[in-house]
Amino acid sequence: MAIDIKIGDREANVRLIKRDGSKATIDVDGITYDVDIVMVEEGVYSILHNGESFSIEMIPGNGPKNYFVNTYTSAHEVEIIDAQSRYQKSRNKDSIESTEKTISTPMPGKVVRIPVIEGQKVTKGDTLIVISAMKMESNYNATLDGTVKKIHVSEGDSVTNNQPLIELE
Repeated sequence: MAIDIKIGDREANVRLIKRDGSKATIDVDGITYDVDIVMVEEGVYSILHNGESFSIEMIPGNGPKNYFVNTYTSAHEVEIIDAQSRYQKSRNKDSIESTEKTISTPMPGKVVRIPVIEGQKVTKGDTLIVISAMKMESNYNATLDGTVKKIHVSEGDSVTNNQPLIELE
């Protein structure tokens, strides 16, 4: 069964060719990989490939097929795109577009910096808030041109997943 996996702006086609216990052969965009994958604890995986060891942590995101994947050196937002998720996305298109004005974080963390104030005009891509989670800082940017309507948190606050942080208008 083939699925697409979106990692940031990149979309990769992934197909499981063979699986025997923890060993698997997968095809990623036409390149075959033999890997040994073991879940070492809930959400944490050890992957062996060509004698190299990789550890990843998968944190559920704001949807059933969205994850934050952390490695020792990087973090990525990952979305699994299969037939079911394509259908759900097309059915929920209007509701997804209507939530773009509210900035939230998909995982718990701490507010590090808020470089904007209420009433400030912002353009798409401007950093609105910086959140620290799992020893990494993430910038959350404006999804559209607009004005900062409401800031729901302060620097130093602890936040929960999917908590509204900043509203735009």
